[in-house]
Amino acid sequence: MDRLPIRLCHLSMKLDFKFPLTVSCVHFICSSIGAYVMIKVLKVKPLISVEPQDRWRRIFPMSFVFCINIVLGNVSLRYIPVSFMQTIKSFTPATTVILQWMVWRKYFDWRIWASLVPIVGGILLTSVTELSFNMFGFCAALFGCLATSTKTILAESLLHGYKFDSINTVYYMAPFATMILAVPALLLEGTEVFKWIQNNPNPMSAFVIIIGSGVTAFCLNFSIFYVIHSTTAVTFNVAGNLKVAFAVAFSWMIFKNPISPMNAFGCAITLIGCTFYGYVRHKLANQLPGTPRTPRTPRSRLEMTPLVNDKIDDKV
Repeated sequence: MDRLPIRLCHLSMKLDFKFPLTVSCVHFICSSIGAYVMIKVLKVKPLISVEPQDRWRRIFPMSFVFCINIVLGNVSLRYIPVSFMQTIKSFTPATTVILQWMVWRKYFDWRIWASLVPIVGGILLTSVTELSFNMFGFCAALFGCLATSTKTILAESLLHGYKFDSINTVYYMAPFATMILAVPALLLEGTEVFKWIQNNPNPMSAFVIIIGSGVTAFCLNFSIFYVIHSTTAVTFNVAGNLKVAFAVAFSWMIFKNPISPMNAFGCAITLIGCTFYGYVRHKLANQLPGTPRTPRTPRSRLEMTPLVNDKIDDKV
């Protein structure tokens, strides 16, 4: 579901604005402003009060992993095509299940595990036959996949375990992400951005496009947390795999990246696996009352620890 790296690649090619940290920082600034307007001005959702120690303990780690995910996605796009990067990210449902099982001790029905087989199998078919393989780009995309899984798991814990909503999550997450990216953006790209503004014949039009992408980023971040809040981390990542076929097609049409028949076959297998997963989730969600549902999560002490503000449930 996360299309931020594709938008950064598009900005870089069309505007010759090759400063991904700066663009990402602008995106999070737009997200901060958008969430503020939604809560403080439009009153779409009431503000959930969170104590400072909970912000650093619960929200900051998710913001940090969110930024790592974006940086790794941008790095991978320098060495591998969009189609390959998106295909590797399709591995996130499997990594999400494995991380939740190993680290968070979450139980999954065997049918959930079985539904991941065609998803992973399709990814392997696509990766083995990729014509533009680069080891460094592959490793960056792979670690980005792990960061995506960790981000969605932390978001699910916050949204489900602490009764947050998507707007409040963006409200608290975006300023942290801006703070995390601002320093490296200034140190690594500040001088070059200033030179780009001086040498660009029409910087205002480019500025409008970048701000427009920032508004899109706010809508994207809101939709990410809304979907996670409405479903689960695994379902969110499986749903994200539906875009792989479109990413491969657009990569071939726009960027002229070579695609073999095996690439297309691997994507088809992955999409079949996504469909099977959706079917399994539907069956498990409609079990008779009293039948154990999947996934069931043994609550750890950390998960059972409430936010410092005990009145938080009354504000949602």
